Amino acid sequence: MKQSPTRTQGLAYMAAVVYAAIIGLSFLFAKMTVNIAHPIDVLAHRFALSLLVVSIPIVFGWIRIKLTWRDLLRIIPLGLLSPVLFFAFQTFGLVSSNSSEAGIIQAMAPVFTLILASVFLKERTTTMQKLFLMLSVAGVIYIFLMKGTAMSLGNFKGIALLLLSTICFAGYGVLARPLTQKYKPMELTWVTLMVGAIVFNVTSIIRHTSVGTLSDYIKPLGDGSYLGSIAYLAILSTMFSTLLASYALTHLEASQMSVFSNLSTLISIAGGAWILHEPVSGYHFIGALLIIAGVLGTNMSGRKRSLQAKPRA
Repeated sequence: MKQSPTRTQGLAYMAAVVYAAIIGLSFLFAKMTVNIAHPIDVLAHRFALSLLVVSIPIVFGWIRIKLTWRDLLRIIPLGLLSPVLFFAFQTFGLVSSNSSEAGIIQAMAPVFTLILASVFLKERTTTMQKLFLMLSVAGVIYIFLMKGTAMSLGNFKGIALLLLSTICFAGYGVLARPLTQKYKPMELTWVTLMVGAIVFNVTSIIRHTSVGTLSDYIKPLGDGSYLGSIAYLAILSTMFSTLLASYALTHLEASQMSVFSNLSTLISIAGGAWILHEPVSGYHFIGALLIIAGVLGTNMSGRKRSLQAKPRA
């Protein structure tokens, strides 16, 4: 039985909200794991499990993957940008920062995406979009200034790494656009996860072997809370969220979807304060609102421009 347009759109909105919640809480679970294991081990376990789960339908033939070596060489650079660099910067950044700050900085991703797209894809931006971009940047600067002397060198390093991870994520989005026209989402997901699993596990094993602590590679897996967090990051945050986003985007415009994505920033702040008892001040919320307002303004002004351009097409 075919669903009505209203019901379908309602399910799409629901998928978008759940997606935002999963991404928002992912910073919290990532922070919990780096408190138990070395960041490289966390990444190794996360992507090994994620690759294992995503490979199940491929192994049983439910989903068919047909890629040549030439195809792999085209997709591998995407995997090096994300997950390798993106998650490496994010995980190490969370060692000396909190999940609330990670969620706030991650909200800058659409801003960096728009900048990189204008440079590499020659996408044009309006004056209003540029002003809203500056508003989002002002939100991050405001948080830095308000932290003042309370910001240690280690904390500054963590935030710098989180910024780099966000830039890598934006770069991934720009690089992925031409590839999504040639390859299926499952093909890109499978290859990029494989790149992440290989790089992080090889790095982890080499690190442990060099210092004679190979047993520590599997030691965290005996911790129930660690296993639960890794399962959340590998299955929900890495895989399920991608499926939710794909479903929502089949029924909602990208600009509408981005509105829900920005809910993840507020969810990460609330989750960090409630579950991890992280200190959250008023300036965190003010900075977050500035960033979200800037991102929404950038998206909506861009949407208005595209709608005005449509009749001429």
